[in-house]
Amino acid sequence: MIEIIREFLVKETARGQLELIYGPGGAWSRTFAQCPGFRGTILLRDLRDPRRYLVIEIWDTEDQREQALAERQAEYSDLETAFARWTESITELGSFRVLAEATVRPRGRAGRPGAGEVGRKSRRITK
Repeated sequence: MIEIIREFLVKETARGQLELIYGPGGAWSRTFAQCPGFRGTILLRDLRDPRRYLVIEIWDTEDQREQALAERQAEYSDLETAFARWTESITELGSFRVLAEATVRPRGRAGRPGAGEVGRKSRRITK
């Protein structure tokens, strides 16, 4: 799996447009939803500068992304034209291969076993 990360610095008056394009059910996802290998997008807004966004596109392979962009050149071009009107800058930060994913689970209370552990201990038979 690969992730393409782009940074957008959006004009103050256009923040809503970018969020609509890349948000759930937005034009970007609708354009590529049926393409082989497209997994979706993640939209992040900077906490300190609300005009700064990161967009992460998730694809199975870079070849599939390139093929989808070529097949949907007209729609992609329209989106890029809109971005040019709404942004001060667009920077492609790069294409990254996912090497590992980590899941962080919430900690239980200190000194208390989880409910499953209590249940297992109560059914243990000793001789």
